[in-house]
Amino acid sequence: MAELRHSTSLGARTTTSATSSPRPPRTATADEDTSPLIHDQALREDDNHARHSSRDRDKRPFNLFTDVSPKISLFLLIIIILAGFISVLSIVKRLSAPYLCKKDGIVLHCPHVKEPASLWENPPSATASWKSCSERQQGEISSVPPENQTTGYLFIHAEGGLNQQRIAICNAVAVAKIMNATLILPVLKQDQIWKDQTKFEDIFDVDHFIDYLKDDVRIVRNIPDWFTDKAELFSSIRRTVKNIPKYAPAQFYIDNVLPRVKEKKIMALKPFVDRLGYDNVPLEINRLRCRVNYHALKFLPEIEEMSDLLVSRMKNRTGSENPYMALHLRFEKGMVGLSFCDFVGTREEKAKMAEYRQKEWPRRYKNGSHLWQLALEKRKEGRCPLEPGEVAVILRAMGYPKETQIYVASGQVYGGQNRMAPLRNMFPNLVTKEELASKEELDHFRKHVTSLAALDFLVCLKSNVFVMTHGGNFAKLIIGARRYMGHQHKSIKPDKGLMSKSFGDPYMGWANFVEDVVVTHQTRTGLPEETFPNYDLWENPLTPCMCKA
Repeated sequence: MAELRHSTSLGARTTTSATSSPRPPRTATADEDTSPLIHDQALREDDNHARHSSRDRDKRPFNLFTDVSPKISLFLLIIIILAGFISVLSIVKRLSAPYLCKKDGIVLHCPHVKEPASLWENPPSATASWKSCSERQQGEISSVPPENQTTGYLFIHAEGGLNQQRIAICNAVAVAKIMNATLILPVLKQDQIWKDQTKFEDIFDVDHFIDYLKDDVRIVRNIPDWFTDKAELFSSIRRTVKNIPKYAPAQFYIDNVLPRVKEKKIMALKPFVDRLGYDNVPLEINRLRCRVNYHALKFLPEIEEMSDLLVSRMKNRTGSENPYMALHLRFEKGMVGLSFCDFVGTREEKAKMAEYRQKEWPRRYKNGSHLWQLALEKRKEGRCPLEPGEVAVILRAMGYPKETQIYVASGQVYGGQNRMAPLRNMFPNLVTKEELASKEELDHFRKHVTSLAALDFLVCLKSNVFVMTHGGNFAKLIIGARRYMGHQHKSIKPDKGLMSKSFGDPYMGWANFVEDVVVTHQTRTGLPEETFPNYDLWENPLTPCMCKA
């Protein structure tokens, strides 16, 4: 069928061609091309030229400044110049931004520095960006009203040890400022552990304290004479505000405490440990707390002079001036017991510690069956004090040589010389204030336990490197003060959680351990760091109390 259709089609075309009438022959003229193909070729060339021209027009590149109006071109040019200028400014700002470490979860990220790492100080480029600025500006007008125009008198008991009392005094000044009240010089209450009867004037320079803060808060030495029943302030519930929550906001004092101060004229606040927050008070109040802590609260001249003598002896123990490290070793029996952590020791030692804990903290001890699991959890979380031997290994991994001069601030170490042996073997140049000074030199300070604590505080504060082994107000205040002084001196805060994993890994070699220690503690040396929420300003005063240099 396909062949038949094809033949029929061919036959039809042949028939049509034969029957159509013939055309007369066309005569060529002089103007016409003699070839019958030339005319068709020309038409095709014209066609192609037209098509190419159209295509070229389509392909012609868009010119920003010729295809739009001049006004739009100028506008676009201005935008481009502005964008370039902003980019340059951004780069300059980034290059000139102050050095600041920032937290990402539990990880602290710090900018890179050019200087090589040093054992004894933080990099200069990391410490030149900030300066302290909590002091009153020169010529600033006092806002303190006359004594008879304040809202009333405020009386507080500063409880605990020396450093807890110091924080309470700073908070008392701040609360008096919030309520526009007159502050009666705080009483340092005897502590059950310290068993000390130190008065404010036995440890701090009262005249300097009152005079320095005269433009901030009105402070008087004694309870006013017109208030005859002075014992009432220490015992009567009618004169005491007791329902202050921990880390209370400033508004709580205005709403709940101020009305009672106005009514009774004199009120005592009790207890007063950590009774003022940080994020929930005005910036100027936090700045005032720094002013009290770093400028108004000065130890007595004899304490300052003795501490300078101890520092001088530490720096010249080798015959020539040398840097020294201060180690706050918190491994007293009370601290070990209270931690409820498990430590290396004989069965006899562990049994005695269990008896001690059961006697001192019966509610926490219960029957003792849950304590092993609790001890493991606390160690993993980094909540156990470091043992002297652990401290020695960490310091050696950081690169501190055997000859390092170390001042030890500590009570009586649990386990005595046996417990101290690993640390002393690796760092034989360990000394305490009792070894640096004669008995006669220290006898004057033995009358008050807090005076001896003040000497430790100042020698640690002025050291080249400070190392803490466990939390507490002593270490917190020293790290904060060294930051406020400019961040130059290292304040090492070991990562006890990570160290517990490394110490517990039987397959970790020394080289890997050293790498872990060095990398982990590169940013844990008291570098400039944002004061993040819920982080008290005693350890890091940067955000409220420091400015760009």
